[in-house]
Amino acid sequence: MDLVYVSTRNADEKVTASQAILKGLAGEGGLFVPTNIPALDVSMDELAKMSYQETAYEVMKLFLTDFTEEELKYCINSAYDSKFDTEQIAPLVKADGAYYLELFHGSTIAFKDMALSILPYLLTTSAKKNHVKNEIVILTATSGDTGKAALAGFADVPGTKIIVFYPKNGVSPIQEKQMVTQKGDNTFVVGINGNFDQAQTGVKQMFSDTGLAKVMDDAGYQFSSANSINIGRLVPQIVYYVYAYAKMYENGEIGKGEKINVVVPTGNFGNILAAFYAKNMGVPIAKLICASNENKVLYDFFRTGIYDKNREFILTSSPSMDILISSNLERLIHRIAGNDAGKNAELMKALISDGRYEITQEMREQLTDFYGNFTGESKTAEVIKSLYESTGYVIDTHTAVAAGVYAEYKAETGDIDTKTVIASTASPFKFTRSVMNAIDSGYDRMTDFELVDELSKIANVAVPQAIEEIRSAPVLHDTVCEVEEMEAVVKRFLAIEK
Repeated sequence: MDLVYVSTRNADEKVTASQAILKGLAGEGGLFVPTNIPALDVSMDELAKMSYQETAYEVMKLFLTDFTEEELKYCINSAYDSKFDTEQIAPLVKADGAYYLELFHGSTIAFKDMALSILPYLLTTSAKKNHVKNEIVILTATSGDTGKAALAGFADVPGTKIIVFYPKNGVSPIQEKQMVTQKGDNTFVVGINGNFDQAQTGVKQMFSDTGLAKVMDDAGYQFSSANSINIGRLVPQIVYYVYAYAKMYENGEIGKGEKINVVVPTGNFGNILAAFYAKNMGVPIAKLICASNENKVLYDFFRTGIYDKNREFILTSSPSMDILISSNLERLIHRIAGNDAGKNAELMKALISDGRYEITQEMREQLTDFYGNFTGESKTAEVIKSLYESTGYVIDTHTAVAAGVYAEYKAETGDIDTKTVIASTASPFKFTRSVMNAIDSGYDRMTDFELVDELSKIANVAVPQAIEEIRSAPVLHDTVCEVEEMEAVVKRFLAIEK
């Protein structure tokens, strides 16, 4: 029986998995969600013996039901190969009583690689399945990591072009250098004079512009998305939570059926939503701990039931979480609204018009799986320093936000015994200045690449290839635009006019 996907804003818009991947965004700005979350159909004993690739197939076959076994295994095996620097793909490291799930062993050293390595294969396979003749234009906004991972995934993939918008002054120097040095005749990178939310809103507006869609179609193009709004991004992320639990079980860290907590540094809500889906598939997860930085709109939401983006946008040392509109939260809102697209659409309309909405008490009662808190800037630095000094293990700023919130969770709830996985979402090499300054302010005198070498020395970890290759790489993308010029820039890149 094929799993059907439905729009969060229009119950009548139903598509297959491959159609949902192709479209990226549903009509009226909605997101595609499965009509039900399937249960795992293999036991944890079987999963414990499986490789990452085998686990990925067992999870993804349940969500991408219109893909053949051959198609899906081709996508998985093409994605999770030597692009990753470890055969485990997502290893677990135990430090200071927690289990850090390292999601940064891919080609761009951030967790986005976990899904963006496979998305180009899912997308091109979906295009063939649906007899698409147009060239697919991947249109994406990034707060730092999605951009490079998507660019690397789609570079020179036949039948595609990719355009990435990023906040010009809102990403780390390493993140920016990774993007603007990207090779590939089909890649375009644009800095905007604005923040991530403005970039994301601009991209969403282009997706929902029917006039622009017609212009694109006439020119032989159609949009799709590499953002986590695409279900083809979300489904692969479920895999690593299933895999982490299975490996902990295999290694004797947990007993059969023993529950674990999962802590996720959260901006756009996709990564923790994937953990929620894993829990609903049958993985024994107790609490889903949602960690925010000082842009703590999600913390406030879980505490009050009010989502309010009307606040100062703060640039932090964990820029991939500098987000006030958490797009994937809509998928959860739709679910706790009883899968009522009309009710969800009403709340999202309020978010657009008033910048806020409030859920009902009945909806709030369905959020007991979640715990939200935040880690401020000074505390983030303290966490990095403390963990390094006590264990020698170095984490990046986003992972430190999660570790800081985990400490708050234990202090607030007294739950110190439940084994806990912390999603380590980026390599410390991606945020060297912030990480090294946290360890010792004296490092601030060094250049970015001197810091890279020093970090390698103190952490006893080789410099990742992703960093080595940008040391002397030339800048290939230097376009900068205003927010209101985004559509014009897209048309210019594609050589199309109204």
